[in-house]
Amino acid sequence: MKRALPEVNFSDYGDVRYLHLGTEWVQGSMKLDAPFEIELEYVQRMMAWLLFVDPAEVPKRHAMQLGLGAASLTKFCRKALRMRTTAIELNPQVVAACRGWFKLPADDARLRVVVADAQTEIRKPEWQGTVDALQVDLYDHEAAAPVLDSEDFYADCRRLLTEEGCMTVNLFGRSSSYERSLEKIAGAFGEKALWAFRPTREGNTIVLAQRSPTRPKRPALAERAQSIQTRWSLPAPKWLRVFKPIVDR
Repeated sequence: MKRALPEVNFSDYGDVRYLHLGTEWVQGSMKLDAPFEIELEYVQRMMAWLLFVDPAEVPKRHAMQLGLGAASLTKFCRKALRMRTTAIELNPQVVAACRGWFKLPADDARLRVVVADAQTEIRKPEWQGTVDALQVDLYDHEAAAPVLDSEDFYADCRRLLTEEGCMTVNLFGRSSSYERSLEKIAGAFGEKALWAFRPTREGNTIVLAQRSPTRPKRPALAERAQSIQTRWSLPAPKWLRVFKPIVDR
């Protein structure tokens, strides 16, 4: 018997709208006067894969989100980055909420929202080796730990990626659960493929995993970060102060 999906609702505080799944936990947000910007710091950090891509190449790439949230990443990839964008979301109420309250456009040539269980959907042959930027943010209504967090799941994620592809994952919770999740990601990708941010004040730690490990020099990363900030107003130069490889070569 399938477990009932949580009720979806939202709240407004000042100029920000928040998405909730039947609890006070925030599942996403949107600035009411800038609905296509990314409002939350940890969600901005989910865009760190941009550090590994030539900016001119970005519109030619394919982004996929596992977990729609308030559609911040989906909207940004489609509109600001002009990428082909696919989002996979289990709860049809979340999709309806994003379209009704969070300015998510209807599907078109660049956007496809798939209502499905991510664990099953990403195993389909049509997705294998097609994703350049995979963004994983899968939490239930209590936001206690990732819903999908096994080495097998992360291996499935790796198989989605192109050779230059990256996965970013939001890990939220106690340090012990972070270490366990990191071990599973390393099991699928290898330690040398992993980079991580320091936790945000709220406790979100973003981990990046490369399909093919590279180690760009800091000056090259700094130049790329400045370009990201100039083009898309993301605080990428600040990222480099709190973002580094898991292991040194």
